Amino acid sequence: MPTEPPATGWVFPDVSVPPEAGGPDDLVGAGADLEPGTLLAAYRRGLFPMPGDPRASRRGAGLLWWSPVERGVLPLDGLRVSRSLRQSVRRMEVRVDTAFEAVIEACADPGRDGGWIDAEIRAAYTRLHALGWAHSVEAWQGGDLVGGLYGVAVGGLFAGESMFHRRTDASKVALVGLVDLLRDEHADRRVIDVQWPTEHLTSLGVVAVPRSTYLQLLGRSAAVPLPRAFR
Repeated sequence: MPTEPPATGWVFPDVSVPPEAGGPDDLVGAGADLEPGTLLAAYRRGLFPMPGDPRASRRGAGLLWWSPVERGVLPLDGLRVSRSLRQSVRRMEVRVDTAFEAVIEACADPGRDGGWIDAEIRAAYTRLHALGWAHSVEAWQGGDLVGGLYGVAVGGLFAGESMFHRRTDASKVALVGLVDLLRDEHADRRVIDVQWPTEHLTSLGVVAVPRSTYLQLLGRSAAVPLPRAFR
């Protein structure tokens, strides 16, 4: 089971207030740190971090915190699996937490378009993994790691952070594997959060929900036990 770290000393903004009533837009804060207690407090409140301006001089000033007004969520019964993807699922093996550092390293490849995972982020989520909160779901073929994803599991929430592939459909195979892991007796209260509903993710079945709806889903998921694969 995960180890609860010391509580954070930072105070996060209230994102339950909608923008039209004076609440924040997608960007809700800046600064703080990436200590395990800070990260878990953020996820429990519907926030997640991404680095900001790397030229910022004050420590932490380049760290930004987000809570999208329109949140991307993948319903467990909404994943779209094409015929070709089903064939890829049969050709690959899904594993959990056997190569977390290799997965986050691949996701952090600086050659990828839109890369945002820096050394500080990698170190922070590796610490979370060591405490039992961050997990990788991996696609293997012929003994090679060919794709995967990683994220944070808190109760019934799986907050997806990034995915990668080295062979066709490998990241999607990992996503199919994740959905299968979460389909248990608590599936109706589990949440897969993908942050923003991009065109690619929408093609896989991700839907956009208002932040208020996401916070309700998050609240329902809080008391749900972790899936067996993550305990």
